Amino acid sequence: MDEWMEGGMEYTKRRNLNRGYLKLDVWQRGMDLFAFAFRLATAVADFKLKSQFLDAAQSVSANIAEGYGRRSLAEYLQFLYTAKGSLAEAFTRAAGLWRVQLITPADFEEFDALHYEVENKLLHLIKSLEAKRAAGDWQDSLPPIHSSTNPPIHQSTDPPIHPAAEDHP
Repeated sequence: MDEWMEGGMEYTKRRNLNRGYLKLDVWQRGMDLFAFAFRLATAVADFKLKSQFLDAAQSVSANIAEGYGRRSLAEYLQFLYTAKGSLAEAFTRAAGLWRVQLITPADFEEFDALHYEVENKLLHLIKSLEAKRAAGDWQDSLPPIHSSTNPPIHQSTDPPIHPAAEDHP
């Protein structure tokens, strides 16, 4: 199976170095956590509570992706720690929904199991990157194209967003 695919689902055919987070199991399972939270939230009538639960769940994979895109190890780790905080918030909100019986005990157990998996994968990634930081084994800049095993970064062929002033009468 193509390493850019998750569970047989390909998010996009467009690949480059900045989209490498799509290959991370923790990002993929974070997306699964958001999808499950979204299904659970259908039973929640309170807009604010539903929104906070979904925002926290969605923030996990979003912060993993944003940190990956930053490329500096310090920034990447900061975003991973933010994702860890979002995981804690998502769990707390799910626990609250279960406690007031807006989600079933079985659904809460399933959410907890998936959450625990994502949490452990995230902790493992953080530990691995912290070890790289301690060893000085991290390159903040993009690698030279000739030595990269990743797909090349493609230049946009789209026209400019703002045409030159002389193009308009």
